[in-house]
Amino acid sequence: MPHSPRRTLPRAPVRIVHLGLGAFHRAHQAWYTAHADPDHEWGIAAFTGRSPDAAETLARQDDVYTLLTRGAEGDHLETVESIVAAHDGGDTEMLRDYLTRPEVTVVTLTVTEKGYRRGADGRLDVTDPDITADICALGEAFADRENPPGAIANGVLRTMPARLLWALDARRRALPDGTITLIPCDNLDDNGTALRSVVGDLAALTSPSLGAWIDAQVDVVGTSVDRITPRTTADDIDAVAAREGIRDEALVVTEPFHSWILSGRLRADRPRWEDAGASFVSDIEPFEQRKLWMLNGAHSLLASDGILRGHETVAEAIADPECAVLVRDLWDLAQRRLDASADRTGVDLGLPAYRGALLERFANPAIVHRLRQIAADGSLKLRARIVEPVRRARAEGETGAAGIAAIAAWARFVIAEVQAGRPLDDVAAEELAARATDADPHRALLDLLAPDLAEDPAVLGVLTDHAR
Repeated sequence: MPHSPRRTLPRAPVRIVHLGLGAFHRAHQAWYTAHADPDHEWGIAAFTGRSPDAAETLARQDDVYTLLTRGAEGDHLETVESIVAAHDGGDTEMLRDYLTRPEVTVVTLTVTEKGYRRGADGRLDVTDPDITADICALGEAFADRENPPGAIANGVLRTMPARLLWALDARRRALPDGTITLIPCDNLDDNGTALRSVVGDLAALTSPSLGAWIDAQVDVVGTSVDRITPRTTADDIDAVAAREGIRDEALVVTEPFHSWILSGRLRADRPRWEDAGASFVSDIEPFEQRKLWMLNGAHSLLASDGILRGHETVAEAIADPECAVLVRDLWDLAQRRLDASADRTGVDLGLPAYRGALLERFANPAIVHRLRQIAADGSLKLRARIVEPVRRARAEGETGAAGIAAIAAWARFVIAEVQAGRPLDDVAAEELAARATDADPHRALLDLLAPDLAEDPAVLGVLTDHAR
């Protein structure tokens, strides 16, 4: 009879808090921590995002899980034990408690692009109804100078910026000199600045004194993260149970490749992640752009164009010669921008080898990375992955045609989904559906992504050619 995975190592003390307990965190930051912590000194307390399910599942199996790495040479299984506590994301009392502990010195985050609640200008979106509600709740709590614990009950705060700010308030009160490091690990252009901006904006609106303390005591590190982690299926769980006798409802499937690049000031203690292969660099931007524009950009292109061509996975789509040509052209566009950046900074990004490795990773048939998983929230993802390199190409006198072709594929995908009556899995689903029925739907959808490009006749000409 299959059994759940079991903890075999001493349970490490909680010294890291993580927001966004999903499969990627378990394949990436939790895996790095496990491999960088031979003395079991760095336990992770992880909080879920929108649903408590992942925490409840982990709790039933002593907070351990199995990582199934699938590569060309076969499968590799390991039990990961670095997570030592898992909580519902709405449990802000527990979150505050952890941050009052002096031994807790790191907060990592994987909350996806939409978790940052940013507007088109990159700042906190104060028109977001959840942000508005959180501003009211925090404003009332901070108005009470005594502010006893429990002034905001569990479940009241709805967003990551508010929950994090509320927890940082507890640290300021308990440890005025308690430096702590925030490490966002989401696919955002300049994710460190993005996190500092939304938390700082919220502090300015609710507690400027807390904002000043954050500026002095909180370090925010920028990162580039990479490890393809497809959604685990029931078949994956059943296969491991039949083969290994381990029935793990929290099983994570991933690829052999992994990368974690970090940049920024870190005054507080942290694990030696570099011992597990992480890299610390002085300038994160070129590495971040390489990953966003090449891996993530190609993924978004394959998701839209591949689905339209009847494909279901990345491996199927990249094997389609027409999809592969579009990806090659998009990479050429990105590489010209990256080569120019490398010339200025002297950073060797190893782009030919990186492109070759991406092709191998995309074609890995053992990784069933579903295109519809990637296509979710395309209206947010394309801005950093596709729109930004197009803007730079236009500024440098190029047409940016390869990127515009990717935008056109996304627009065709959205229009096809709406015409077929399928619900859009996107934070802007209602707006997308309305624009998809516009008299000029491709331009209307482009205007949502990038109003400046929608006013450029040359861009519209290329978009129209690809819309046919």
